[in-house]
Amino acid sequence: MPLDATIAKVTQAIEARSEERRATYLDRMAQAAEEGTRRAHLTCGNQAHAYAAMGGDKGSLAEGRAPNLGIVTAYNDMLSAHQPFEGYPAIIREAARAAGGTAQVAGGVPAMCDGVTQGQVGMELSLFSRDVIALAAGVSLSHNTFDSAVYLGVCDKIVPGLVIGAATFGYIPGIFIPAGPMTSGLPNDEKSKVRQQFATGEVGRDKLMEAEMASYHGPGTCTFYGTANSNQMLMEIMGLHLPGASFVNPGTPLRDALTEAGTKRALEITKLGNDYRPVCDILDAKAFVNGIVGLMATGGSTNLVLHLPAMARAAGIELTLDDFDAISSVVPLMAKVYPNGLADVNHFHAAGGLQYLIGQLLDAGLMHEDVKTVAGDGLSLYRSEPKLRDGVLSYEPASTETQNDRILRPASDAFQPTGGLKQMHGNLGHGMMKISAVAPERHVIEAKARIFHDQESVKEAFKAGEFTEDTIVVVRFQGPSANGMPELHSLTPTLAVLQDRGLKVALVTDGRMSGASGKVPSAIHVSPEAKHGGPLAKLRDGDIVRVDAVAGTLSCLTEGFEDRAPVQPDLAGNGHGVGRELFEAFRQNVGLASNGAAVVV
Repeated sequence: MPLDATIAKVTQAIEARSEERRATYLDRMAQAAEEGTRRAHLTCGNQAHAYAAMGGDKGSLAEGRAPNLGIVTAYNDMLSAHQPFEGYPAIIREAARAAGGTAQVAGGVPAMCDGVTQGQVGMELSLFSRDVIALAAGVSLSHNTFDSAVYLGVCDKIVPGLVIGAATFGYIPGIFIPAGPMTSGLPNDEKSKVRQQFATGEVGRDKLMEAEMASYHGPGTCTFYGTANSNQMLMEIMGLHLPGASFVNPGTPLRDALTEAGTKRALEITKLGNDYRPVCDILDAKAFVNGIVGLMATGGSTNLVLHLPAMARAAGIELTLDDFDAISSVVPLMAKVYPNGLADVNHFHAAGGLQYLIGQLLDAGLMHEDVKTVAGDGLSLYRSEPKLRDGVLSYEPASTETQNDRILRPASDAFQPTGGLKQMHGNLGHGMMKISAVAPERHVIEAKARIFHDQESVKEAFKAGEFTEDTIVVVRFQGPSANGMPELHSLTPTLAVLQDRGLKVALVTDGRMSGASGKVPSAIHVSPEAKHGGPLAKLRDGDIVRVDAVAGTLSCLTEGFEDRAPVQPDLAGNGHGVGRELFEAFRQNVGLASNGAAVVV
């Protein structure tokens, strides 16, 4: 089928607005690539330092004829998603030797867990950690001894940060190698129910802890479809994973085989071989459009609306929120994975997963097929799924039928005709809402506003029984320059309880919500942020606010609202404690949320 007219138009618009920036970027990448194998330009002393601890690999490294992989790893054993990476360097080094190459751990990048910091002060460092990861990846690759790179990362800010780093070193080929999701534990809806029961005092902390530990129970990515798993979808659809690599569980023979295959492929696509595939050629406008299509079709995380523009800028491409909105208007929601449904990512994978979804979107003309990927030319390669036959990895055509239409449906019979995200405009600013998990009867909420300056104050008001009528909860001064733009996910149980009591409630904020958030309508990322005099700073308790996800509007209806002076709160307390002192320069220099809230790009 020919490419959908809207997808074609959006792609052309991105290419036109990015022309100058992209041309400058590609010229720089071409100049760097022309200098040849990086190690050829190091002195003997430089190289001796680089190879001193490499044992039997020293000869191959010194000769410089075999490709050398740089491993950039986000390993730590506090994050379940990253704990499996502990053994990956040994697997990669051995696989590289078997394929005639070498591999070295180039460096590590920090990987914090938003699940640990939700509702805590540490969450104010979370978004900025993406830029730190990009910087750390740059330091890792700056030794200039690598012909290709493999990137080991999964979770919320880690993959976007690594992509920014990989794009900056875009003349070097690179493959992202995932760890996979943990096996299914306590169903997410049951966990959510216990959280709401705890919020209302129906159960104690012992029952809450029991439920949480049964849900997050082993190595691998959390199984709901939040930012981490949205990242994995993105890397596969954008061609930086091997086909079928995203959702294979850790510690399985197929997982190890895919890691070995990724290593071998990373060696094959260096400039020393016959299939040079630098990251800069893979990350073009078509790849980013495909990524946004995947985000809409799967009902992915709102955090990617922040991350994708920042990732794109690193590759010389300019995305706008209008691009997301236009794509969402023509891409159907094909998947129901928690919080958009009851299934988890393991169920999604079993139902046909990304191979089925990609095939459907290609057949519907909703994705670009003519792209470069680490696997080869053409996204059709990603219709095939990996199988382990007698210990040998092979690829076979994926099923063209869904295995469970309650989880995954064809594009022609989707759960809804448009994507899961909605852009919001109005006299309160410019934001967005994830609507894929919000019931249609809650897409429009008009009510009095209650104004808060932090999420703890919302919880205190709830405990005091102050919410007795339909309410728009406004939590302002949560933007990137105010306090790092933390996720406000810990409000979800509280607001969900109010909603279940029959009240109409919505959240409006210049902060973020977790990719795990869902059924409460939430207008988030509102820009310009309140700290910079954005309209949210003019709101008062009792103002009538309308959140309309049908029309895509976000408005204060109270007369005289726009003539008020913005509130100027004391934010001095946001600058210290739990490492916040170290990020003052970030808060001072961060860009707008609508541009990705980035510091380094």
